[in-house]
Amino acid sequence: MWPPFESGLVCYLKRMTPSIDELAQFACCLANASGDAIRPWFRTALNVDNKDHDRDSFDPVTEADKLAELTLRRLIHATYPRHGIVGEEHGQRVGDEPFTWVIDPIDGTRSFICGMLHWGTLIALNDGTRPILGILDQPITRERWIGRPGQATFAAAGAMEQTIRTRACPNLDAAVLTTTHPADHFTKAEADAFQSIAGRVRMTRYGGDCYAYGLLAMGLVDLVVESGLKAWDVQAIIPIVEGAGGLMTSWTGGDAQNGGRVVAAGDPQLHALALEVLCTVK
Repeated sequence: MWPPFESGLVCYLKRMTPSIDELAQFACCLANASGDAIRPWFRTALNVDNKDHDRDSFDPVTEADKLAELTLRRLIHATYPRHGIVGEEHGQRVGDEPFTWVIDPIDGTRSFICGMLHWGTLIALNDGTRPILGILDQPITRERWIGRPGQATFAAAGAMEQTIRTRACPNLDAAVLTTTHPADHFTKAEADAFQSIAGRVRMTRYGGDCYAYGLLAMGLVDLVVESGLKAWDVQAIIPIVEGAGGLMTSWTGGDAQNGGRVVAAGDPQLHALALEVLCTVK
């Protein structure tokens, strides 16, 4: 079971820089609170708004997205009032310290509004340079991935956390590849590059959103290729993938923390093979 949360405010008063264990404990508290806010809305008749006001595309948001993010923001501000916050629905609050929480309570809103399970809550802590702590939480199945420097763990409800690792898969012909959608989130050039890789792998699956990265960290998926992502889509994922032994970069091999074109691989050799194709895309 996940340990009960002991007030982060007490820890904050004891020392100006909380330990990674204290911060992880607080992040688990956030995930618990977010799940409590989201679960009553799942598979109900939701009002769905389109954030693309020009109606050129469909970028959905629901009451559950907004309420859960407000819940997280209030808890963060109450416990670590000097930390910054970046969220998909309610923007950025600049803090007085380098730490910034990067949150997306429902990553995979399309799956959520369809009653599917491939979505999750993303909670990251950035130390001012890069994300050092990440949680991927699935509130319905009550599964939780936690990433920190050098370690990634997984737990289902009622079970102890277990350390997870990516699997060895140095070649494309043995790899399982996934992306959220093979066309909607890619330009024509990006889609062509993705299909070039897809034609060489053992199996391709679609629709995973953030959940696919958790499966990669567990050694069940080998390669995730996506584009058009935002910081709140990736910052919680990076510590999980890297903590499990994988790599997550831009398509040119650079820093992925601001989103955009992202590739994650469980095996460094597989990552290099994917980059050979993806880095050529203009």
